Amino acid sequence: MVLDGLRGVAALCVVTFHFAEMVIWNYSKLWIGHGWLAVDFFFCLSGFVIGYAYDDRIAATGLVKFFKARLIRLHPMVVLGSVLGLIAFYLDPFGSSAAYRPGRIAIIFLASILMIPFGAVHDKGHSIFGLNAPAWSLFWEYVANIAYAVVLVRLRRNALILFTLVMATLLCWASHRAGNIYGGWSTRSFWDGDIRVAFSFSAGLLVYRMKCRPRTPLGFISLSALLVAAFVMPYADGAWIREDAVIIIGFPLLVALGAGSVVTPRMENLCRVSGDISYPLYMTHYTVIWIWGGYADSHHLKSSASLWLTIALGTCIMVAFAWAVLKLYDEPVRRFLRTRL
Repeated sequence: MVLDGLRGVAALCVVTFHFAEMVIWNYSKLWIGHGWLAVDFFFCLSGFVIGYAYDDRIAATGLVKFFKARLIRLHPMVVLGSVLGLIAFYLDPFGSSAAYRPGRIAIIFLASILMIPFGAVHDKGHSIFGLNAPAWSLFWEYVANIAYAVVLVRLRRNALILFTLVMATLLCWASHRAGNIYGGWSTRSFWDGDIRVAFSFSAGLLVYRMKCRPRTPLGFISLSALLVAAFVMPYADGAWIREDAVIIIGFPLLVALGAGSVVTPRMENLCRVSGDISYPLYMTHYTVIWIWGGYADSHHLKSSASLWLTIALGTCIMVAFAWAVLKLYDEPVRRFLRTRL
């Protein structure tokens, strides 16, 4: 249950990071400049959760039912995120939607719904999903799920250890080459995403299979503080080394500690709510980010107390919106699909 809560904390940090980076592009001057590491935590947590949920029953349920279950869990928000992104694309007063012909936008929208990488919205940082940028990590999550069902579920422990070590080596190579391991979301760094998800997902799966769930007095609050510490880690020379250390050692350890942590019933409810809202929050918040970025740029906003109050307010609004999406769209649609499929 603590892991659900940590997923919500990571989602909140991502939203804060995305709001802030539109004003402070130099991450070394941004107090949450490593907020992008939340994606690697998501991947690691996903590996643990998929192993926990399916390792003992995927042979009985079969691949078709597995893929149906994953699509029902993930894809309704992919579709909604694409729709919201399309609406925001045309309503953005600071955007350049007039430069794109309707036919091209239709192709971009269709690619977004079908989770086909298509970096055709050039003024959105060459994101492979220009209408809803965070969907890039969902694309790699889908790839990881396919790899799990076809290959990883069959790997014995020693083979999985070897695979994870190889991926850790590739992660260090990629981060050293680029100076960080921030890529995967754009056409320019597309294959870095493959390396990021390959290591973190397999590391999370390995944590589950090795039964690394030590009982710890650290509860949700303490583990949340450790997670946030990774995102606010300052930049320095050779930052890629510390980033790799967080991804390779810190996040698997945090997942293990979270799996073994025991919380009170009240804290358990908080963790459940935090986990429930995390995915809708992650997949809908970028609806306003590019509009916010255009506004911040046109008004020459700079770091100040009022700026951070505005970001806090924007984050709270997106949390409330995500809760409404969860209750009015995500849960009802998933119930309907489970009944029909």
